[in-house]
Amino acid sequence: MTLPALFIAHGSPLLSVESSDYTQFLNQLGERLPAPKAIVVFTAHWDCPVPSVTMDEIHQTLHDFYGYPSAMYNIQYPAVGQTEIANEICALFSRSNLPYQPVHGRGLDHGVWVPLLHMYPEASIPVIAVSVDSLRSPQEQYDIGRMLEQLRHDNVLIVGSGGTVHNLRMLAQDDEPQDWAIEFDDWLGERLQQWNTRELFQYDKKAPHARTAVPSYGMEHIAPLFYAMGTADMSRTARRLFQAYPHGTLSLNCWQFGDGV
Repeated sequence: MTLPALFIAHGSPLLSVESSDYTQFLNQLGERLPAPKAIVVFTAHWDCPVPSVTMDEIHQTLHDFYGYPSAMYNIQYPAVGQTEIANEICALFSRSNLPYQPVHGRGLDHGVWVPLLHMYPEASIPVIAVSVDSLRSPQEQYDIGRMLEQLRHDNVLIVGSGGTVHNLRMLAQDDEPQDWAIEFDDWLGERLQQWNTRELFQYDKKAPHARTAVPSYGMEHIAPLFYAMGTADMSRTARRLFQAYPHGTLSLNCWQFGDGV
């Protein structure tokens, strides 16, 4: 079975305990998709120069955030790993002469488990986390994703978890969407739907408000978009499934890439 790839904005860690239109959407998305045999997540909260892959059969739940309600630090997402798929990822990287690093004992950061908590609350599907490198160009990030495209045709769900507009210094006091955030996402969305990689790969120079939407200290959050997009290079179709702006600027969106349900 072929599954689409997804880009999912994981928002604030508070998403784990919230009930909103977005969490309801994520719950329904998990119900709508055929059950994958494994989930591979490129996560913005694992940023390192060498592509790294979790190899564990059992994952810890990382509470890699500070200053939140104490109950959030008790949340567990006890998904298991899947070494067979992890080894296949490493083999695909090796086949493309891409250096990689198998990692044991890392655990799942909140970029992985927060959205999955709503999509697959029973944590019954094996999960493999893969790092991103925010210093690589979007073209390179896309090309790394493309190396894993065949996994989608073997009932593996590939997710990029991050955020398109994720400037925490620009959050507003209310939820009225800010024009500059909308304009950036609209520019991005038009080119995603056109699969216009020539302009997308230069979003930092061409997109309106790019430096505000994607500040230099937060480039790791848009990176998973390109990794996920690359895994659908053969079909080159993109569809936005959800969009909202809590705090006026924090872009919560979900994109589906490639053929599938």
